[in-house]
Amino acid sequence: MKRCLVVFISILLTIFATLTSNAQTQQKKAAIIIDDFGGGIGGVKEFLEGDVPITVAVMPFTETSKEHAEWAHKNGFEVMVHLPMQPKKGKMSWLGPKPITADLPLEEVRKRVTEAIDSVPYALGLNNHMGSLVVEKEDIVRVIVEVAKEKRLYIVDSATSSKSKFPKVAKELGVPIIKRDVFLDDVASIPHVKKQMSLLAKITEQEGTGVAIGHVGVTGKVCSTGIFESAKELEKRKITIVPVSDILSNEIKIKYLQLY
Repeated sequence: MKRCLVVFISILLTIFATLTSNAQTQQKKAAIIIDDFGGGIGGVKEFLEGDVPITVAVMPFTETSKEHAEWAHKNGFEVMVHLPMQPKKGKMSWLGPKPITADLPLEEVRKRVTEAIDSVPYALGLNNHMGSLVVEKEDIVRVIVEVAKEKRLYIVDSATSSKSKFPKVAKELGVPIIKRDVFLDDVASIPHVKKQMSLLAKITEQEGTGVAIGHVGVTGKVCSTGIFESAKELEKRKITIVPVSDILSNEIKIKYLQLY
């Protein structure tokens, strides 16, 4: 009887140790993507000289595309291409040079996506800048995803349309993809950014991971201040801010991503 009790206690201790180990390995991770590098000015220095490990999304074909990508990489930040795509509403001038528009022949789409990726050094992934119209066009999205696969880039769906074809096509082609959960600076105030950071924390606690998008430019300094002031709250809640690729599985990272 005594021996059985010892064995039983030993089994319980083993189970407890296993559960504890699993809980420790299930780290909660949040990625914060900052869009519009290469275009916006406000907040650029604050983010790239800061200590929050954001993922830097760089607009292609601008005078500072290469500079911002190299600056980010030098300081240890992950870089991605912020690919401009035509929205349903908004000025075409907001897209910058060589955007992906709905009227382009598919070969021109392929050419522009390839050139955009080549113009942003060290890019590991891409996400869409605007694009609520184009992301619903499966033929165009398929070309974008095909090029991403050829270049071994992951995709972040910025979720500017609920009808985006990125998830469907990326799954078909075996390209790693995640979706934006929260916009941080859709209202340009520090309290709002901090409120959205709390929402990011809540989603991450529930799902294990979370993805937020903010911006440099007009809201850049507001966004950077709100993020920096909220970082300790995430730390207290045992959430680690990581580059986007860290949310992807190790298997995908080893087999697929360009690791620098």
